[in-house]
Amino acid sequence: MVALVTGGDSGIGRAVAIAYAREGADVAIAYLNESDDAEDTARLIKESGRRCLRLAGDIADADLCRQVVARVVEHFGRIDILVNNAAHQASFDTLSEIPDEEWQRTFAVNIHAMFYLVKVAVPHMGRGAAIINTASINADMPNPRLLAYATTKGAIQNFTGGLAQMLAEKGIRVNCVAPGPVWTPLIPASMPPHEVANFGKSYPMKRPAQPVELASAYVMLAEPMSSYISGATLAVTGGKPLL
Repeated sequence: MVALVTGGDSGIGRAVAIAYAREGADVAIAYLNESDDAEDTARLIKESGRRCLRLAGDIADADLCRQVVARVVEHFGRIDILVNNAAHQASFDTLSEIPDEEWQRTFAVNIHAMFYLVKVAVPHMGRGAAIINTASINADMPNPRLLAYATTKGAIQNFTGGLAQMLAEKGIRVNCVAPGPVWTPLIPASMPPHEVANFGKSYPMKRPAQPVELASAYVMLAEPMSSYISGATLAVTGGKPLL
């Protein structure tokens, strides 16, 4: 199979890209500008005996999304798995603190890019292909300090459910994974130190997940044996129910 993973340089995306390679897929990773991380991820994919295509750029731009898919198809000939994983978040205590530009940026990266990528990728996906979107426990239990981020994650869950119905006759499945707290570079980069220190401790397992603990969920949703799973949200939340 051929997989395209956005945000594939680090965090959850990196873990998923490596897991796919170890299951036998060639992988394209799209990322913003973290070239060292992307190079390291590509090395691990190649050490698994698979090919890797690195694609740097801002997926908030619709033209860039079209270029990314075009390059994957040119390089590999098709797309079997699309993982929409890249995300942006920032914390604010009050509504008045949130700049208009921050709200727009969060939507552009987290949900608009999914639409752009799916729209251009689907014509290159055959029956049995899979689209997997990264949602969040924030879709059902929104953190008020992550208002923009949580709102986009609710939109992602709704987008996934509607798209699954739209693409069912084409034989393309669409699901999402809803992680709880996961220790990724996004956490220390976007949260105040006191929240970072207690990150994940309120969950039943009393800790955040490591990205590798999410990878098996994405593998399961992509594999052919999951052929009747579509429109679903798979919660990976360390024991905290998402109903």
